Amino acid sequence: MGIEVMLYQRSWADAFEAERGRLAAILAPWLPDRADGVHHIGSTSVPGLSAKPVLDIMAGVRSLAEAATAIEPLALLGYAHAPHRPDALWFFRPGDQSAESRTHHLHLTVPGSALWRERLAFRDALRADPALAAQYAELKANLSAAYTVYQPEYTRGKRSFVARVLADAGIAL
Repeated sequence: MGIEVMLYQRSWADAFEAERGRLAAILAPWLPDRADGVHHIGSTSVPGLSAKPVLDIMAGVRSLAEAATAIEPLALLGYAHAPHRPDALWFFRPGDQSAESRTHHLHLTVPGSALWRERLAFRDALRADPALAAQYAELKANLSAAYTVYQPEYTRGKRSFVARVLADAGIAL
């Protein structure tokens, strides 16, 4: 799959709001706080930031063990479950019925988990500092040009930047 990084689209925020409503309704039995339990994360959540056109979403659940029973209801919304990290359940929604073309990523994790803290702190740092967001956009543009076919190197190439931003927020990876 090629790496497509595109200019920010206002429609990403609108698409997230629509998806938040659908997810909050399906995930209500597992969310400790339905009102603030579903978050837009990742590059599409940062106004003005270039991004791969995939909505990254995170929902805080009371318990991962309990939330495992959400796999089937989420499948009804088109989400497929796949292994990820020990502190999260991860899902993707294919764009054309293939795992290679994804429109959404969804992480279920417990509020306060390492994943929860990392994703929100990184998003918030980029939202608060346009110069930092511009640095990240430049890094992603360079990496997507260097790795025109998706390779783990694209993701690895962002790690030191992400680690620095998180360290500045008091979070060690």
